[in-house]
Amino acid sequence: MSDLIIRAAVQADLPILREFEQSIIATERPFNDCLKSEYICYYDIGALIDGDSSSVMVVEDDGVIVGSGYARIRESKAHLKHDFHAYLGFMYVASTHRGQGINQLVIQVLINWGKAQGMQDFYLDAYADNNSALKAYEKLGFKASLIEMKLS
Repeated sequence: MSDLIIRAAVQADLPILREFEQSIIATERPFNDCLKSEYICYYDIGALIDGDSSSVMVVEDDGVIVGSGYARIRESKAHLKHDFHAYLGFMYVASTHRGQGINQLVIQVLINWGKAQGMQDFYLDAYADNNSALKAYEKLGFKASLIEMKLS
């Protein structure tokens, strides 16, 4: 792996981060036929960057952003033992940099941020048929805990 820099995202990063978001959506469309076919957004990335209860991280390789991810503190459901948890999302690595462990580095930085905020429980979502994502998250110790079922 080359010399990578992992840093907090800033508002100036929004153009590339919006491109990453559209790449994530394009990758996920085959897993969910309910996604609208026109332009859609999953995240308010600017608000996540500025939020006190969130952290957006980017990975730079020689000044070029090649990866991203965020953690956000969320209130947990009333029936759970923990009142709050960290939710991880916006995991993206440019195709030129995949297979180098970048996603794992970002997730570890986000988990460390969450722990510094007092979080002990971490959640993320992945499509059940997205085997490469599932394997990557399982390598980090994540386990499936709830499967969403749908009928269309």
